[in-house]
Amino acid sequence: MFVEGKVIVVTGGGGGIGRALALNLLEKGARVAAVDLNEEGLKDLQKAARGYGERFYMHVMDLTDKTALNMLPKIVENNLGTADGIINVAGIIQPFLKVSELDDETIKKVMDINFYGTLNMIQAFLPGLKKRPRAHIVNISSMGGFLPVPGQTVYGASKAAVKLLTEGLYSELKDTNVSVTVAFPGAVGTDIAKNSGVDVPPQEGTKQHKTLSPYKAAETIIEAMEKNKFRVLVGSDAKVMDFLYRAMPKRATNMIAKKMASLLEKQHA
Repeated sequence: MFVEGKVIVVTGGGGGIGRALALNLLEKGARVAAVDLNEEGLKDLQKAARGYGERFYMHVMDLTDKTALNMLPKIVENNLGTADGIINVAGIIQPFLKVSELDDETIKKVMDINFYGTLNMIQAFLPGLKKRPRAHIVNISSMGGFLPVPGQTVYGASKAAVKLLTEGLYSELKDTNVSVTVAFPGAVGTDIAKNSGVDVPPQEGTKQHKTLSPYKAAETIIEAMEKNKFRVLVGSDAKVMDFLYRAMPKRATNMIAKKMASLLEKQHA
């Protein structure tokens, strides 16, 4: 589905990939509703989108509030028109701790935002999307959604759930007007750790790999959306690890575990 002239709802629009997606979509002629709990981030995006006039709309919302979220399709329609697509970006990571060290509240928060927030958006918007001539759903999983990362196991589980939710949704909608894409970003230069309230200790003596810019990630995701791709790997690291994990899952798992060992040790220092 080409985005020009379409109404697209982007969650997590207050920063990172969500912000970059909103601005990129506006540049391509779309009308964009940016949704986030981060009001300050949305206001900053609103300033950046000032030149696009009435094609931009921001809405502060908690995606785990299903009652409020069910009203969002009508709110978007009243401000921009009926939604043609949704891009579910909003997500948080967990503290860099092992599963046995995580409290129930943290686990629930990660699952509520990453998985249930995505599911709530789909359930709220899907009835309207089915009535559009062409529509599209993009869900952002993660490289951690197909490759286990010690210290981010619950986060990975939430993103693996998004992966299978999206693939199942694709199967259910493949003969309809609604296309579905799942995206797997690797390391992208965002403030997800800060926004998640997570402190990431520096890894001394470890080679720091260059992260992909949020804008480049957004370009890749929108291109996949316009080409109706089933899945898209965002960044060279995601592509490499996808290949390795398919070919040698145990070896790839052990390699990531080795890289993460020093970070987990620092959390207990």
